[in-house]
Amino acid sequence: MRIAVVGVGAMGSLFASLLSRAGHNPWLLDKYQERVDAIRINGLRIEDGTGTHCIPLPTVTTRPEEIGIVDLLIIFVKAYDTEEALRGALSLIGDSTIVLTLQNGLGNLEKITTVVGEKRALGGTTAHGATQLSYGHIRHAGSGATIIGALKGETVKELNVIKEIFDASGITTTITDDVEGTLWSKLIINAAINPLTALTRLHNGELMEHDALADLQRRIVGEACAVAKAKEVLLYYQDQVERVKGVCRATASNKSSMLQDILRGKRTEIDYINGAIVSGGKEAHIPTPYNDIITRLVKALEIQCVM
Repeated sequence: MRIAVVGVGAMGSLFASLLSRAGHNPWLLDKYQERVDAIRINGLRIEDGTGTHCIPLPTVTTRPEEIGIVDLLIIFVKAYDTEEALRGALSLIGDSTIVLTLQNGLGNLEKITTVVGEKRALGGTTAHGATQLSYGHIRHAGSGATIIGALKGETVKELNVIKEIFDASGITTTITDDVEGTLWSKLIINAAINPLTALTRLHNGELMEHDALADLQRRIVGEACAVAKAKEVLLYYQDQVERVKGVCRATASNKSSMLQDILRGKRTEIDYINGAIVSGGKEAHIPTPYNDIITRLVKALEIQCVM
């Protein structure tokens, strides 16, 4: 199977490294020439509990025409870049190409369906944590389940093939027939962790050391669950608060992607995470004051960091 990863930040680099180590040699497509040049020179490097692993000659480019049509396109760009990334990757998409999003936030899968249709668009989540130390150099800060599925539960035969490839690459994967519930379940976890780390500069595990932050997490989760219930979304975890705590423990040393964005002076995905909960609340007439204020605070922080 020919595979391409679009977006070579922390998570894109992690998955590309794991797939490469398993012999799949994915293409890497990125819009930043500086990052592509660094990876070409230094390769991909992934640090984990067993040491540092190097992929010396990854196939990486800013030019999609160098790649050609692939069987599997994995999208790892920021949610606000999804449409641009898809337009830039059109030459990679053939009549049977499967496009898989493992991005944060809501709305990415729907954007992909407008390009390839529902039957070839897959959504999913991953609980792996990664921190980008420099271009192409990441720390694998925590492992967890990866869940993939088709929109509206439609059967896609390639799901089992992708699962086998991911499993063999150390990316333990399960298939779901309720991708919407899976995406919402991950959204709630991100909403309760990422903005609080961005605002406090704490690692994921450090959030649990502060009662005030734990209380905020409970309130954020409570609002999100109320919105999900109103939208008739079946959440993946019975106790979302306990799941948030579990993720904090499993990725204790990780800097969330939102914190990494703030530290680099970049735009965050807050509009697609807590902001999506606020938008859903307005549609369902569910009050979401805590998610609203968190969204506003992070957006104010973005302005300060980008200036």
